[in-house]
Amino acid sequence: TRSTTVEPYRLCGRCRAKFSAKNLRLKAARAVKDLSQAKLADAVGVTRQTMNAIENGDYNPSLNLCVTICKVLDLTLNDLFWEE
Repeated sequence: TRSTTVEPYRLCGRCRAKFSAKNLRLKAARAVKDLSQAKLADAVGVTRQTMNAIENGDYNPSLNLCVTICKVLDLTLNDLFWEE
């Protein structure tokens, strides 16, 4: 089932800064797997709007959602969500 509401996830200040910018890595990873936002959203159990918000830096996903996205895309949390 898909989540119809977006609940904010509390992150430490350092992590919040990492999520505030557009997530171009996520967009690129979707493209490599030939997945639209809607297809990835269906695979991880959220709405397309939520996936769009994550990519645009407007929503901080929960750790569980990040892990689920990584599993679908065959990548690590560092690959998608952490910047040096």
